[in-house]
Formats: sequence, C-alpha cells, structure tokens
Amino acid sequence: MSAATSTASRARTKSAWRNWAGNVRARPAREVSPASPEELAEAVRRAAEDGMKVKAVGAGHSFTAAAATDGVLIRPELLTGIRRIDRTAMTVTVAAGTPLKRLNAALAREGLSLANMGDIMEQTVAGATSTGTHGTGRESASISAQITALELVTGDGSPLRCSAEEHPDVFAAARIGLGALGVLSTITFAVEPVFLLTAREEPMGFDRVAAEFDALCAENEHFEFYWFPHTGNCNTKRNNRSAGPAAPPGRISGWIEDELLSNGLFQVVNSVGRAVPATIPAIAKLSSRALSARTYTDIPYKVFTSPRRVRFVEMEYAVPREAAVAALREVRAMIDRSPLRVSFPVEVRTAPADDIALSTASGRESAYVAVHMYRGTPYRAYFTAVERIMTAHGGRPHWGKVHTRDAEYLSEVYPRFGEFTAVRDRLDPDRVFGNDYLRRVLGD
Repeated sequence: MSAATSTASRARTKSAWRNWAGNVRARPAREVSPASPEELAEAVRRAAEDGMKVKAVGAGHSFTAAAATDGVLIRPELLTGIRRIDRTAMTVTVAAGTPLKRLNAALAREGLSLANMGDIMEQTVAGATSTGTHGTGRESASISAQITALELVTGDGSPLRCSAEEHPDVFAAARIGLGALGVLSTITFAVEPVFLLTAREEPMGFDRVAAEFDALCAENEHFEFYWFPHTGNCNTKRNNRSAGPAAPPGRISGWIEDELLSNGLFQVVNSVGRAVPATIPAIAKLSSRALSARTYTDIPYKVFTSPRRVRFVEMEYAVPREAAVAALREVRAMIDRSPLRVSFPVEVRTAPADDIALSTASGRESAYVAVHMYRGTPYRAYFTAVERIMTAHGGRPHWGKVHTRDAEYLSEVYPRFGEFTAVRDRLDPDRVFGNDYLRRVLGD
C-alpha cells in the first residue's frame, strides 16, 4: 500500500473539532491521521496541491485558535512513541504526537527525566513546545528550551531537520514555532538521570509573599504561588532536588488534597459561584484556607504535575521578573475596586532568560501571571482589565492562551520577531500553515 493510499485510508471528512475548554471550534474539510513522517509529508504535499490550508492539532489544551482550520486537520494519535534514547548524548527522540504523560512515564521506566515541565501533562509534545508551555524555575526553562533537535515538514512537503548545528536559524525559531513553520514529526529533548524533588506546599499571606518574592525565587530551584482573589491568602510551592528517600503523599491524604479538594470540591465551588456570583468572595475565603501545609518527595513528573479536571479559560502574560510584584498588586487593586467576582486563584511562576526567538522568556528573566475563569463564566471584562495591566509592563502573552494582541504589538515586545517571520517566509511562503490566529499575531 502506498503512503498516499495509506494516509487516505485514515482520512475523515466534515467532523467538528473543539478544544479542551470548549471556547474554540472548527470544522475542517478533511482530517488525516498519518502514521509516519513519510505519510505526514504526503498529507502536506497533497493539501498544498489541492490549495488547502493545513494545521496539526494536539490535545486541544490551547485556549487560542492556533490549530483551527477549515482545510486539512492533521491528528497526531498515530505519530507517537519514543524513537531513540541516546545515553551518551543524554537525549531522547520522540514522535511529535506523543502525550507528555506517556513520555514522562516511559522516561521514568528508563531511569530518565526532563529537567522541568509544566503543571499538567495532557498535551502532546508538539503542542506543548509549539506554544511555549513552561513550568517554573530559577535556572531550568520551558520544555521548548530542552529541545536539542527537531524535524518538521515544511510548506512544500519537504522534511527538514534542525539543531544548533544544522539550520541554526530555523532551530532558533522552530522550538516555539506556533505551527507557522511546518508540522513537527519528531522532537529530540535533553534528558538526565531521574532525580527526586521535595515539594513544600505552604499557605502564606499575600503581603509576605510579595515582600519575600525575590528571596523565595533565589532560594528555591522552583518556586510558584497562587493568590486567591478577594482574600489576602496565597498557597506557595517550593520544589528542590533531594537526596531522598522518596516519600510520596499517602494514598488517602494525596487523594483528599489532589482530587477531593483541588478537583471535586473546587468543581462544586465554581459551579455555585457561576450560579450565584455574590457568594464568590465568601467562598474564596473558606477555600483558600482549606489547603494545609504538606511536604513530600517523589520523581519529577509526580511533583511538577497535578490533575486538572475542572475546566476553565485562561490568559497568561510574561512580564520582566522585576515587574512581577508590581503587576500583581495592580491586578489585586483592580479586582478589589471592581464588581468582578473571581473564583479561580491567580498563578505566578518564573523562568530564566532563553534564546528562542518567540519564547515569552526570550532574552529576559520573566515572571508569569496567569488568570483563569471557570468554563461558562463570562471572562472578557476580567481578562481585558488584566491584559491592560500586563501590556503596560511590556508583557508577552502566552501563545496558547487567550489574548488580544496583534503583530504590531508583538513585534515591539519581541526583539527577534522579524527573525521569526523571515524564517516563516522562507519555509512557508504560500502560507500553507496559515490561519486567522497566525494572521493576527504574525501578520501576513
């Protein structure tokens, strides 16, 4: 069976697609599930010949329309699995559609781990890296910053491999490529021997966190906190490497904290708040006191990540590290003087500067301020007010989360914006991978 025939046999037509949060929907003319880089290249070539746009979709965890298309939608469920582990170079090469949760578990079985990661692992590796997914870290940066090589199919259906040594200009752009440069087929990550992290979670007052923010970031390898709007309460998390022994949360206590409180009860709280917004401040005061201090030690992905079953819509901005506390204080003051009722905590994380053209941490130490609203709750007034604060600080929006910025603004806050668009012009001059979202954020 030829590649074209094989790919065609997995093609589907006229089925609707929507993202995890349900705020983005699309109806592609054709869907394809290639099972190899060769089939992927054939799917792109065929779409280009038919004059159709092409977008690859991951797990749908982006809140923007970055993957939406009315042309050919490439689903990655057959492009999965580890292709190669190189223990000399300490790298792993993985198919682009592999979910992070499968990669993390497979690496752990091999005694290996990524150095850092975000707080959920439902995304595919291609989706996570293409949108700049990150965790928090003093020295260790986003998942994309751990890429050492990648392969993608460009606008004419040609495969292209790049790294710091091979097509370095493409590599500088494609590690966070927004789906604009091509469709990823494989990604090679740096890995290290699996290690232990000790997590220390502790409630702390807003004013204390704000006053000690710089020290907390300097003293811990990974520091983050959540502030509960309408209260002066925060929950902090410090993750640091440990010599062990492993001491994971107890089965019952872990279930109470991660499932009952953080998901089950939180779902109820948000449902009540959506139905009766006036109850939210009182509920926030109670729920912000429900999480108690705890300490546990485990392998990285079991510490960095946690289940997120309550669905929401999110906006996140990266601001210069030194502007974090001021920006957050402005958000708090805005909420306090407004009629807004916000049931989700505000998340704050950090990242070191990196060298990726469109990374939110490109060329500067960054702090991330993420705001959320429960799915089905009006969010535009809140997000618009927060966005106004963040842009006043030169904020860069997360590529996979709700924002309203366009190419004119983004070209001002990304010094290497023109470098990225030049690579795009070369790899996809006909905009085979274009859509409305990319037209807005990159221009045409």
